Amino acid sequence: MTEKWRRARLIPVKGIGSEKEAEERATSALLAVLSIVRPLSSELFGPLGASKAGRATVECFTEVIFDLDGKKVRPDGLIRISYGKTTWTALVEVKTGSATLEAEQLLGYIKVARANRFNCVVTVSNEIAAAPGHHPTSAAVPRANSTVQLHHISWTQLVTTAVRLHEHIGVDDVEQRWLLEELIRYLQHSASGALSFNDMGGSWVAVRNAAKDGTLTKNDAGVMDIVQRWDQLIRYIALMMGAQTGLDVTQQLSRAHAKDPRVRADDLVRRLVEGGTLDAVLRIPNTAGDLEICVDLRARQIACTATTRAPEDKGARGRVGWLTRQLRETAPADLHIESRAHRAKNGPTATLAAAAEDSHLLIDDQKRDPATFTLTVRSDMGAGRGVGKGRASSFIESVEDAINAFYDQVLSSLTAWQPKAAPRQPVGEPADNQTFDD
Repeated sequence: MTEKWRRARLIPVKGIGSEKEAEERATSALLAVLSIVRPLSSELFGPLGASKAGRATVECFTEVIFDLDGKKVRPDGLIRISYGKTTWTALVEVKTGSATLEAEQLLGYIKVARANRFNCVVTVSNEIAAAPGHHPTSAAVPRANSTVQLHHISWTQLVTTAVRLHEHIGVDDVEQRWLLEELIRYLQHSASGALSFNDMGGSWVAVRNAAKDGTLTKNDAGVMDIVQRWDQLIRYIALMMGAQTGLDVTQQLSRAHAKDPRVRADDLVRRLVEGGTLDAVLRIPNTAGDLEICVDLRARQIACTATTRAPEDKGARGRVGWLTRQLRETAPADLHIESRAHRAKNGPTATLAAAAEDSHLLIDDQKRDPATFTLTVRSDMGAGRGVGKGRASSFIESVEDAINAFYDQVLSSLTAWQPKAAPRQPVGEPADNQTFDD
């Protein structure tokens, strides 16, 4: 009998009739859970300057009203975290579905926060910033020395943080764990408005085709939007992988790219125009090497690559055997392997299947010991603009599938080589007749 009954839910999705209602319900649900589930508020707001103390008091309010230049302004919420004599306060603005944040509105909230000596404004939406620590609405970002800062948390980041807490880190309090589970269930429902990254945008087809034909220029309409969406897709995949593994998966950027996303975007545009490629690097803790992704829009292929160090305590054939033994049960037989000797710019190549049969294939003509192995798996690129749109396979899904498969089949099976600990050598004792000068 009970299997036919519908379980009562703390935050029901049934009855959401509009985007505004979805936004209001998501805001209320989130703030209510944050006020009780201390591990979640600590994970989200500790990095923004709030107290991380487990016994801190967290107060959350909705539809707060302030005066600004003679007008009433209503941020979606306010969060106050207090511990001892310190208090951290943030105004909160929430968007769901396809709604985007507005610079003018955020600038008004920053003025309100400054007038009330609040610490920051925190935004939550489906937008994903181009790089960690940056905001998707760059026109609203205050100066670095401003007394009020602007921070952004995407719904994807929020949900993955909650899942990591619930599934991997753990929440000791039974009631708090249940509340967190209810929030996750609600936000993962399609009706909540907390969506995944599922669209490469209206310029995708034109940019994709021009890149394939070699006619794309840096001034073409939409090219900048596509490279920014590419980085957003990579950050989304990193967040999802973090939720699935419990690890802090991050996109690796050069110092210049991390400091200014515009530099990163300009470099991506140049490579897309000149070679028809989009690339990125993910760092996954405890793996034998970074996961490099390169999408070739001209060849319609995705290449996932990792480079790992060869063991230094074996000969050339032993090094190849060390690699193939770890991978032959899980990695695809056509995994492409390149071995390189120390300081060599390139080296011999072979598939995993061939190298497992004959290790000599990965040893160069000079019989030098391989110093590194570079592993590559190629797959077909989907061409469709968005997930579930039309009959064409999705570009987004093809990239996500390629990355996940490379991790599951290659990186998660490969243990990085580590030198053995040096044996302890006994210190010789002086002979009986040996003397030491003062």
